[in-house]
Amino acid sequence: MRTRKALVVAAREVFERDGYLDARIVDICSTAKVATGSFYTYFNDKEEIFAALVEMLQEEMLHPHMSERTGGPRAVIDAANREYLQSYRRNARLMALFEQVAQVDEKFHKLRLERGDAFARRNAKMIRELQEAGEADPDLDPLVTAHALSAMVSRMAYMVFVSGVPIGYDDLVDTLNRLWFNGLRLTPSS
Repeated sequence: MRTRKALVVAAREVFERDGYLDARIVDICSTAKVATGSFYTYFNDKEEIFAALVEMLQEEMLHPHMSERTGGPRAVIDAANREYLQSYRRNARLMALFEQVAQVDEKFHKLRLERGDAFARRNAKMIRELQEAGEADPDLDPLVTAHALSAMVSRMAYMVFVSGVPIGYDDLVDTLNRLWFNGLRLTPSS
């Protein structure tokens, strides 16, 4: 497992440095200080190790310990948005590569859609619970609303952390949270 982990860490470095298209397995192995043959013990090709990196990112960004949050819906939404944005900022170069590769590789395009769907389904569950508790607009379709709000946060993260649009972190979080709250028409007590 140490060798696999070393390869994944090295792959991240090589992908971020060279880009997806120019990254080479030999460079990943050299950076990991392992023989090239060892790579094939764990991965079939460059696409597979990149998919492993994307999976790690998704796990980090999708599961920000939501069940541990207390303080009402506004606090939960704020914490989820903050954790997502912090994770995106930490992983901006890799997220940029993922978005790029998803445009030219059908496998990663599908993975990108699945990733977005996983975020939306998680958020739709929360929206549905808020509606059932009488705290959010009951006329909203939870899944469509979740897709819209999640896409807004994701796209803004890309614009700020990848494209370099100059928006301060606190302004970004505050605005996104307010749009979430207003979009759901959270009751004042929420």
